[in-house]
Amino acid sequence: MKRHGHGLVLGKFYPPHAGHHHLVRTARDRCERLTVLVCAASVESVSLADRVAWMREAHPDVRVVGAVDDTHMDLNDAAVWDAHMEVFTAAVPEQVDAVFTSESYGEELARRFGAESVLVDPGRTLFPVSGTAVRADPAGCWDYLEPPVRAALARRIVVLGAESTGTTTLARALAAHYRRRGGVWARTGYVAEYGREFSEAKLAALRGRWPGAQWEDVTFTTDDFPLIAETQNAREEAAARAGSPVLFCDTDSFATTVWHERYIGGRNPLVEQSADRVAHHLWLLTDHEGVAFEDDGLRDGEELRPWMTDRFRAELTRTGRRFIEITGDPGERLAAAVAAVDGLLDAGWHFTAPLPEHR
Repeated sequence: MKRHGHGLVLGKFYPPHAGHHHLVRTARDRCERLTVLVCAASVESVSLADRVAWMREAHPDVRVVGAVDDTHMDLNDAAVWDAHMEVFTAAVPEQVDAVFTSESYGEELARRFGAESVLVDPGRTLFPVSGTAVRADPAGCWDYLEPPVRAALARRIVVLGAESTGTTTLARALAAHYRRRGGVWARTGYVAEYGREFSEAKLAALRGRWPGAQWEDVTFTTDDFPLIAETQNAREEAAARAGSPVLFCDTDSFATTVWHERYIGGRNPLVEQSADRVAHHLWLLTDHEGVAFEDDGLRDGEELRPWMTDRFRAELTRTGRRFIEITGDPGERLAAAVAAVDGLLDAGWHFTAPLPEHR
């Protein structure tokens, strides 16, 4: 028999971390039913919807609700408490029997709900982490984060370029470079180009009907490209959830918009939508100059490489994506790419400050 009827866990979860999850799981085990209330201020840079979604994914067996709370915290001001309670009780109008917290305000919060206060690891000895620490150094707190939060915070780097310009070589070399850092970086991921896998399958299927078929006999339709873009997005998301604070992608759904131009002509709105759904942080455009064209059986566009380089550059510029062009020999290309990625990582993550708290 569980000790409490309806339990409540309340917090900003900005962002959620292992300490939050321990609190929720402890409360869930001690209650017949549990509500988790996520409160976000409008000034904060992680949306309420994202935080609610992350908590629901981590805790599918509890009720998670969200509320906007734009009142600062002052533990010594009754009027401030009243303003907070108005938000809390509107979101959770049911009787609450126990309030679970790891904070000093737990007693007063429980009293105002007419509930019992239950403190869970207030010294944070089991999980020495806080939202403040995560916001200050996500990479240093990486192991305390759940997969969807890691995916949201991972810095995603895209290597793109015309055919046979070394995109795959560079993306793999970058992933290997950062894995050698060790620690959480050892899990640095590399996402292969799904369009190539799709093309190989198309050629194999054609050869199943016509054994002598060659790459130039393969045809694409505009409907192929939304599938390629969405599959690329899905594989990237899976890699970001499992990986380190940086992820390297050999092309992306944005690049697929230009490949659609290359093979079909014009634009496909569904591909454009796929490209806009995923946040990337840096694009590395590999130049065709000085790179010999290698026909690996799935390439036929040597003469189109200057046009494709120009189209990638133009579209990256038009859409305001942050990019650099990668030139030179392989060593120079890797060095330039590492410098750009290091600069991105050194700039850190930028969370807006939460509302002030007076204790």
